[in-house]
Amino acid sequence: MIRLQHFTLVLLMISMNIGCKSNEKDKTASKTITIDSTLQIRYQKLLDYPLDSLAFPRSYTPSTNTIHKVPSKDWTSGFFPGNLWQLFQLTGNEAFRTRAMAWTAFMEKEKFNNKTHDMGFKIFCSYGEGYRISQNEDYKEIILQSAKTLATRFNENVGSLRSWDFNSDIWEFPVIIDNMMNLELLFEATRMSGDSTYHKIAVKHANTTLKNHFRDDNSSYHVVIYDTITGATKDKVTHQGYDAESAWSRGQGWGIYGFTMCYRYTRDPAYLTQAQASAEFYLNHPNLPEDGIPFWDFNDPDIPASPRDVSAATVVASALFELSDYVNNPDYIAYSNKVLKTLRSEEYILDTTVDAPFILDHSTGNWPKKDEMDEPIVYGDYYYLEALSRAEKQKIK
Repeated sequence: MIRLQHFTLVLLMISMNIGCKSNEKDKTASKTITIDSTLQIRYQKLLDYPLDSLAFPRSYTPSTNTIHKVPSKDWTSGFFPGNLWQLFQLTGNEAFRTRAMAWTAFMEKEKFNNKTHDMGFKIFCSYGEGYRISQNEDYKEIILQSAKTLATRFNENVGSLRSWDFNSDIWEFPVIIDNMMNLELLFEATRMSGDSTYHKIAVKHANTTLKNHFRDDNSSYHVVIYDTITGATKDKVTHQGYDAESAWSRGQGWGIYGFTMCYRYTRDPAYLTQAQASAEFYLNHPNLPEDGIPFWDFNDPDIPASPRDVSAATVVASALFELSDYVNNPDYIAYSNKVLKTLRSEEYILDTTVDAPFILDHSTGNWPKKDEMDEPIVYGDYYYLEALSRAEKQKIK
């Protein structure tokens, strides 16, 4: 009788244990489904955003429930059409393709805008994504004209494309690390047209940046000012970092991504070496949080109370997926996967009740101006979606 009671008790305990584990699995599955559902709803918000050529969504301020809308001349305008193209590729939903085409069409007039260095961000993230997916020949012609326009900003004495035109009374010829990202438009223009002019300009710009933008620890300056006659550097400053000598997080991301991309087109080992060195600085920095989402600037004295920058994390995550194609370093894939895992959470994915065409929260745009602080920003989403696509390709290999 005692043995029977003991046996019954053991069975009951086993049953309870199995039940608990089953409940834990159910909760985990439920949470996963909830995150997946949340993402699908967030994606739908992009699809539902009203078409308006003067209202490209740039960022969203939760405290005032305000969507920051910009015209096509804004440097961020190409990211939203690019997000729609990428969502079509990720989901296969034709509605995203249709919407992407409509938003992309609003960008065409920018092909003649020679007042900006951000032609790559604007045109290649919109028309470039569209051409990659659709092979639309009309898109190709717009890309080529945009590259021709961008090339007019090249100064042979400096060996670079001019960045901003403002502050011209102080900055004779500014070049920002961000400008590395616009070189992809030029490389692709040569690939499409056979005209090597664009490739040569991109290489000269990359070489000048390689020579002058990096410190001994392989962190990057934000802005380098040049003399247009001698080509010599006049000053090294910041516009969006904490100070001139700090390591602005997204700026480090632009450098890693930019030189990885340049290696793709040139196979120049110097570019690969710099991409690796910049990645090592970033990944091994003592102020990089455990979850992989950096503070907006590695040298902000308010760390750990400083705002994070999701956009910096997604830029680097996407870049390191590509860099891992060229270098066998498991740290690269590990970081990129960590970022995607971190972002796949209620902390970073916008709640379903937020009626704005964005996916992720907690990016930081311009801390010195206290502008777009700790909020959803369109380019954070763009590089997140690109990282998701690159992660899928990694699984196939």
